[in-house]
Amino acid sequence: MTTLFPLWRKLSRLQQLRRFAFVAALSFAVALAITPALTADDWLPISPEELKMTSEPKAPGAPAIYLYRQVDRSDLSHGGHEHNYIRIKILTEAGRDYANIEIPYRDRMGISSIRARTVRPDGSIVNFDGQVFKTAVQKNRDSKFLAKTFTVPDVQVGSIVEYRFTYDFEDYYIFNSEWIVSAPLFTKKALFTLKPFDRWPMQWNWPAGLPEGATKPVQDEHSSIVRMTAENIPAFQEEEFMPPPNELKYRVNFLYSEDGFENDENKYWKKFGKKQYDRVEAFADKRKAMEEAVATIVSPSDAPEVKLEKIYDRCQKIRNLSYEPRISGEQIKHDKMKLPENSEELWKLGYGAGKDITWLFLGLARAAGFDARPALVASRAEHFFNPKRLDSRELDANLVVVKLNGKDIFCDPGAAFTAYGMLPWVETGARGRLLDKDGGDWIETPLPTSSATRIERKADLHLNDDGSLDGKVTVTYTGLEAQAWRIDEREQDDAARKRSLEDNLKRNIPAASEVELTNSPEWAGSKNPLVAEFDVKISSWLSTAGKRELLPAGFFVNNEKHMFEHSTRTFPVYYRFPFLKTDDIAIALPQGWKVDSDLKPVTQDIKAIAYSFSVASKPGTVTLQRSLRCDIFIVPADKYSVLRAFYQYIRTADDQQVVLLPAAAVAVN
Repeated sequence: MTTLFPLWRKLSRLQQLRRFAFVAALSFAVALAITPALTADDWLPISPEELKMTSEPKAPGAPAIYLYRQVDRSDLSHGGHEHNYIRIKILTEAGRDYANIEIPYRDRMGISSIRARTVRPDGSIVNFDGQVFKTAVQKNRDSKFLAKTFTVPDVQVGSIVEYRFTYDFEDYYIFNSEWIVSAPLFTKKALFTLKPFDRWPMQWNWPAGLPEGATKPVQDEHSSIVRMTAENIPAFQEEEFMPPPNELKYRVNFLYSEDGFENDENKYWKKFGKKQYDRVEAFADKRKAMEEAVATIVSPSDAPEVKLEKIYDRCQKIRNLSYEPRISGEQIKHDKMKLPENSEELWKLGYGAGKDITWLFLGLARAAGFDARPALVASRAEHFFNPKRLDSRELDANLVVVKLNGKDIFCDPGAAFTAYGMLPWVETGARGRLLDKDGGDWIETPLPTSSATRIERKADLHLNDDGSLDGKVTVTYTGLEAQAWRIDEREQDDAARKRSLEDNLKRNIPAASEVELTNSPEWAGSKNPLVAEFDVKISSWLSTAGKRELLPAGFFVNNEKHMFEHSTRTFPVYYRFPFLKTDDIAIALPQGWKVDSDLKPVTQDIKAIAYSFSVASKPGTVTLQRSLRCDIFIVPADKYSVLRAFYQYIRTADDQQVVLLPAAAVAVN
């Protein structure tokens, strides 16, 4: 299963400590040999040309550019760190926004030694001495991160903004080592260095290539430091519904291997598969304990599919540490926690990492008589898997493939809130390795259909004489949409969850509205849909045309009004998962009002995506029904125009209006 924390994604904490105990013996001399290229108080000199610069010909119209970036990384297991130095030239009024600095980070990372300053166009300097905030930044639903934020003072057009900071990594974070070369602004010059962990062989690659102005990374044979310089790096511009940005950015990955590297792709993956299979079997193969556990879960008379689902549900009830705030080594000692080393211990303790819960399911399923095999898959969260890169880190999720009635059932009960018969979206349509004692074979997990993930919105509203609307709205989320909500809100309290649901509904209604959640949705578990009920008030929904009133037909369409407006596309269009949205809206008209003209039904079906809309009326009531089905996974950039035309079509349909005659106009007629 895909866990939320890199620590659990690899090995349990205790397993890592045992495996890497020798690292404690790293010599003090080696530590002293690693020094950053710049000391904490250094600022590089600024040239007169940089101060006078008003534009960059290679980035026309850019609001700002990076004059210089420097990344100096050290991969010592104890005390790994990365020093960052950034110099930004502000070229336009809009570029002043880059005085608001966000330094992103993730779990197992700290940030220290933050310093910043503004260099005015005349060369005078204003040092930053303000407050640094810790905050959660959400660009969109798929882009959430923690950040340290602050604002550099007195920034004008023509100013230079400089800041520096250090990422401090927890032990063994070296196994996520990389340089991200691409940046949101054009970069005039960049320097990257790495002091590698010296106990294991290392290789590096650049999956998306390197920019034209970059030298290939070279390792100094004396110092062992790897260096790369790059010039004139184009800005990386994100687009809506794009593949994982880290798959598309220029970056250099550093790979370490305890066993060295194989040049033969097939031999590499066979060797890896054998080793992983042995580890899984050592954890899961506790036959007697598993048989005793299964006897408490299923009945002998249960049909096979009932048995498997019961085992799955029981595993999902186990406390899943991967979906809780990460437990530190100090807390483990303080609470005298024992982290399970095999399926028997996990069952007795009643808690474990998500990946281990999935391997527990493997042991239980086998004990119940099922043909069950372990698999490692490459999640689609940050990268698309390419076996030619020989990077086993990319197989970062695990699941179990069970043969049931001649079909393969893919199960990942360690992925919280994932219903039986489904996989989390990052594990769907993903390539993986089905493990066995010979090293295994490649598989691809299935993509769900749109019917498996639904957003159903039902509204019973009353239209008032003044043009306002009020009534009840029920939104039902199923499948992967329900899972996404539950994961996103798992650490929030009831008030925050309520606010999230209300804000989401408001964003969908194309008018100012008052929304209040009136029920208590079921946030735990995965078997039932997530159902949210609301009281809704909209102060002004109608527009007047002479004696008639116009009622907008598109009700929950605001989020789709501005999708794919750009005429060109750089990257493929990438949907997380297929879905089906259905709207059923009944509007009771004021006494004496009637529909002057119905709208004709609209349908648009281009196979992978389809839309339908209809209006029905009877005395005193208008019913609007809308459906949007999407079974798209990826649309190449050269086919973007077809998708864009489809959304333009449905926007036009959603903009239709139902013509109403108020009671006074009906009486005159």
